[in-house]
Amino acid sequence: MKQKLTEKEERLMNIFWAHGSMFIRDLMAYIPDPKPHYNTVATLVKFLEEKDFLKREPMANSFRYKVKTTERQYRGDTVSEVVARYYNNSYLSLVSQFVEEDKMDIRQLKDLIAKIEKK
Repeated sequence: MKQKLTEKEERLMNIFWAHGSMFIRDLMAYIPDPKPHYNTVATLVKFLEEKDFLKREPMANSFRYKVKTTERQYRGDTVSEVVARYYNNSYLSLVSQFVEEDKMDIRQLKDLIAKIEKK
């Protein structure tokens, strides 16, 4: 699995996942107030590139950053890690816990089974 994202990194990645490739100045426009300093955001973007979540593309005298790891890939890897760590690699155990704690009803379970059977 790729490295985990910090809370701040994940906030930035959510912006990239929602809006696609952009320059840091474009990213700044999506960050809610109070905005961190530009250099702080640039440092976080650099970390995201080092962690292989973003790829930079040279454009004139700047860089445009492009998503390298999709949200689906990241969330899937995160869930897989949780299942491996807490459920002994058993997705059945995970789903069973949801059913036992009334977090998943029979209709949802039947819908899940139908999706599995379609594959």
